[in-house]
Amino acid sequence: MKSPLNATRRDSTGHRASAVALCLVLLCPTVGAQVTAVSERDYLADMPVVLSVSRLPQRLDETPGAMTIIDREFIRQSGARDVVDVLRLVPGFQTSTSFESDAPQANYHGSFSVYSARIQVLIDGRSVYSTYLFGSVAPGLMSVTLDDIERIEVFRGSNSAVYGARAMLGVVNIVTRSAADSLGIRAGVNHGENGIQDAQLSLGWQVMGSPMRLSVDQRGDDGLTGSNGHNRVQRANFRAELAVAADAQLEVRAGWLGIDAGRGFATNANAPLRDTVYGSSFVQFDWKKSVGSSHDYAVGFAHMQESFVDVAPYALAPVALDYSGVASNDSLKFESVHRLDSDLRYVWGAEWRRESVTSQPLYNTGSAIVTDFTRLFTNVEWRLAKDVLLNAGGMAERSSASGSTFAPRMMLNWQATAGHTLRAGVAKAFRPPSVFEKQGDIRYSVANQLLLVTTLARGRVEPESVLTRELGYLAEVGLFNSRLDVRVFDEAIGGFIQSQKYALPAGTSLYPSEPRDYINGESLSIRGLEAQWQSRPWLGSRLALNLERSQMVLTAPGLDLDLLSAVPRTAYTVSLRQQLPAGWEFAVNHRYLDSVTLPSTSSYRGSLSRTDWRVAKTLRWGQYRGEIALTVQNAGGDLLDYGTDFSFPRQAFVTLRLQD
Repeated sequence: MKSPLNATRRDSTGHRASAVALCLVLLCPTVGAQVTAVSERDYLADMPVVLSVSRLPQRLDETPGAMTIIDREFIRQSGARDVVDVLRLVPGFQTSTSFESDAPQANYHGSFSVYSARIQVLIDGRSVYSTYLFGSVAPGLMSVTLDDIERIEVFRGSNSAVYGARAMLGVVNIVTRSAADSLGIRAGVNHGENGIQDAQLSLGWQVMGSPMRLSVDQRGDDGLTGSNGHNRVQRANFRAELAVAADAQLEVRAGWLGIDAGRGFATNANAPLRDTVYGSSFVQFDWKKSVGSSHDYAVGFAHMQESFVDVAPYALAPVALDYSGVASNDSLKFESVHRLDSDLRYVWGAEWRRESVTSQPLYNTGSAIVTDFTRLFTNVEWRLAKDVLLNAGGMAERSSASGSTFAPRMMLNWQATAGHTLRAGVAKAFRPPSVFEKQGDIRYSVANQLLLVTTLARGRVEPESVLTRELGYLAEVGLFNSRLDVRVFDEAIGGFIQSQKYALPAGTSLYPSEPRDYINGESLSIRGLEAQWQSRPWLGSRLALNLERSQMVLTAPGLDLDLLSAVPRTAYTVSLRQQLPAGWEFAVNHRYLDSVTLPSTSSYRGSLSRTDWRVAKTLRWGQYRGEIALTVQNAGGDLLDYGTDFSFPRQAFVTLRLQD
């Protein structure tokens, strides 16, 4: 258990690390002036085009909301080992590297529980949230290696109008590299402190002109200080791009993920030391066709299987603590894009999705629990005037378990002057309760004698909702080749789903039982401002600054005050990358959050500060090229993570990458 004194020391160390990062920012213009290489193409010269916000390709100043775009170079220079490590640098995000609940997780606007279930994560358009693990996106975030990623598009705000109920607070869209752009051999290893041992191999080839790629990798370390460590993640991913006609393409993807993680404590009978195994696999087919210059359509199918094994003996009674089971989901979708003229275009589509989960330990039945979803959506982009753009749309969704919802959105973008765009809009979104929140039933029995019931959902919980109102400002500034994006928001959440204990009648079980149920509880609002500034102020540099101010407001008296610290009042990020002479480069990333809770406990209040730095050198070896790098994560010392019993240690590792 960490003491308040230790927390104070961490905070002091974090501020010293922040000061060092600031000094490096100030010193780097002098260093950058010494770089003699040809100047790189300014990434701010062209406004980026994103695909995931409205399902229409849009310039950044045309999107109906705030975006953070993380490109391949930033991912490499960050020194991150997985997607969660990258998302911690995005405004509004809180992350954990723990495997105690499922896998490292990322939350936007609030770490409300040990599972991350209020954002949508897509990989090449496929939703990857876990049906088995209560809608958590954490395993999905681990299902692709960073080296296969082309970019990550993060939409900060509700997007259920396009992607359905899981996109309640935001969307993370991971776009992997085209197989055509990754032909040949790529390999890489990480080796360092805390048992870090990562290895990755990618092979790209062509068959009859169709590019294909197979990537396999392993990520391993000893986990957080205080944990049962020895975490191993293994992945395999395949991608093929088949040109079936001059105007049509079939993309085939398949993959497998395995997570072996140690959990529990030697001194806790309710959470004993044990090993857990999570596995998932998928296949995905996407057929895309162009019909002239004004019409495109696509058909997609995806299937995913999950399995989870978590079994341990209970020391105080002859029963097993078992949370094992299997799940699957199937998705069939259609999408059609129409361009009526230069000022008006729209997209519409439909999706059918079936989710199935089977777990005797979690639901007190060996039968599969099946939920069907049907969705119909549209989004219209209409240029009302030369400098005014309207985005309007919505999704009608029906769940066989939770009924029907409609999630609309409207956003108006006004280009006040060249390079300066103002946004104003409103959106409504929903999140249906997970199967466990609706039907969870955990009980322990010996010889037909019911001992105890710990969870017994009564099925009364309804979908929670959020009404988002926001203003935005996007500017392309000539000074320092900069881009500034500001988002001011009010997210009013109604029917917030939370657990509540209740007593079963005496005699129901051998021991008195007060199982957990899930109810629609608090109504609350998250209000605040997020600003992100990106720049290339001098030759060979890349600088990013994020600032966040937010406040949780409970809108009814007598509610859970612990929720108030689920969102930090203040947070900021400083990221700097600098090219140096002779193929060297340096990068530093610092992230700070003030008083905030941890995912597994609401009793902790404290600031969190982490600084990573990286030094790299490019390599040439015959036909091969690559780099060698040294990365130090959490340079300021131990950082509380997930709970007060765990901390993320300072750790250093060496990276070697080669490709032909």
